[in-house]
Amino acid sequence: MNPARLEKAKPLGMGIMLALAAGVAMALGVTISVTASHPESSSAQTVSKPNIIYIVTDDMRYDDLKARYMPKTYSLLANQGMTFKNAFVSTAWCCPSRATTMRGQYAHNTGVWSIANSYDPDPSVPDGGWEGYKGNGLEDDNIATRLDAAGYRTGLFGKYLNHYRGTRVPRGWDDWFAFRSSAYYDYYVNDNGTKKYFGKTASAYSTDVLSRETRHFIRASVAQSKPFFAYVAPFAPHDPYPGIIPRHEHDFDGEKAPRLPSFNELDVSDKSPWIQSLPRLSSIKIATINKRHEDRVESLRSVDDLVGAVVDKLKSYPGVLQNTYIVFTSDNGWHLGEHRIPEEKNRPYEEDHHIPLVIAGPGIAAGSTTNKLALNTDYLPTFTKLAGVQIPSYVDGRSLRPVLMRNVTTWRTTILLEGHGFQLGIPKVERNYSAIRTRTTKYVEYEGGFRELYDLSTDPYELDNNYNSTTLPPTLAQRMQALKTCAAGAKAPAVTCQTAEGG
Repeated sequence: MNPARLEKAKPLGMGIMLALAAGVAMALGVTISVTASHPESSSAQTVSKPNIIYIVTDDMRYDDLKARYMPKTYSLLANQGMTFKNAFVSTAWCCPSRATTMRGQYAHNTGVWSIANSYDPDPSVPDGGWEGYKGNGLEDDNIATRLDAAGYRTGLFGKYLNHYRGTRVPRGWDDWFAFRSSAYYDYYVNDNGTKKYFGKTASAYSTDVLSRETRHFIRASVAQSKPFFAYVAPFAPHDPYPGIIPRHEHDFDGEKAPRLPSFNELDVSDKSPWIQSLPRLSSIKIATINKRHEDRVESLRSVDDLVGAVVDKLKSYPGVLQNTYIVFTSDNGWHLGEHRIPEEKNRPYEEDHHIPLVIAGPGIAAGSTTNKLALNTDYLPTFTKLAGVQIPSYVDGRSLRPVLMRNVTTWRTTILLEGHGFQLGIPKVERNYSAIRTRTTKYVEYEGGFRELYDLSTDPYELDNNYNSTTLPPTLAQRMQALKTCAAGAKAPAVTCQTAEGG
């Protein structure tokens, strides 16, 4: 590894408040010129486009983002930017979710349904994992290629896609530091085309390594006077454990998992057959869930350190932080005993699809919140819009910029949730589902014919399935069919995804 990358983080400060002034300048079309007088570089960064840092955790629940667990993230991003109360991923599984982020498309349009290229019985069909993503040609046109072509310096640090084994740097990336084996210790990375091994010493802890790599990328980008896009993807809070750096391994000893009303649900007779077959959680299983939650939130402490160090690095160059958008989110949620499900994701329930999302940057009011429905199909169009780049015609999502700038007029009223996958003991017809979610309603269709309907305004924990074929509002079924087949660009049917979502 380049010794220049092993730099220390400096103490945190409070520079984000100047972001609003920069935002006003951007809104007026004023070019922002930043001269960095930093001991590491005397180069000036003169840019008219904002920098973008996208930080995505792995299996982080919506309710994991708390000031108690992640004080730096909360104070530097949530308190200084906008928190999305209704942010979701369309497919709650690692690789499909990340493919959607890269392309701004639902899974039924990316064709990436699984974490490995094994969903379809025909191995020649690219349907999952890095192999499926690459096999569908998605490495040739995505968020990186679009921003790179617009003059951005692009870098990826951490998890790319499941089963990634590439030896070359994909098109569109200027700095590439991708996990070839995701872990906290004892892992390999592709470092700009060179395979490197990181062992079991404290200095090899992957979240800290990614923090150093990201800060090096920021420094190099400023030195080159180029706007930059950093995709930062730590492994935390994914298991296996122990995955905690020693400095945080006792931060939350004895911490219990959340006890939502749906935890170890008493009556699941109204749920799908595979959930009805689940026994109530035993005391041993509950103890395991509690220990897993303790380990998860302790692993997030190092992610919190990463956020603090990255913000501090941006602050060290005059004007750079004020011209940078920072997005913090997760690829999907995680079950901790809700509806008797002890672990895992890729179910239609809130614990899986509802994720944290905070965005801080120029023009975004500090401490603001929104109830608008946001989806991971929105990241590509948001970033291209902020960068002044045309949104690709194939994109299903929409730019969040009007929401961030508080000048939105109309907005979507519905989103599609979809999940296909394999799990031992659960037939595909009981596992595969499509669902639509509004601010107050969720309607689920399983491939095998089972249906669920929840009134989220009175039953936010999805305890009472109210589905009745004779009383189901016809608009829900109609919109479901439109969303399940919606597309954009050359694939566009009679109804595009934006039209089907409403607004």
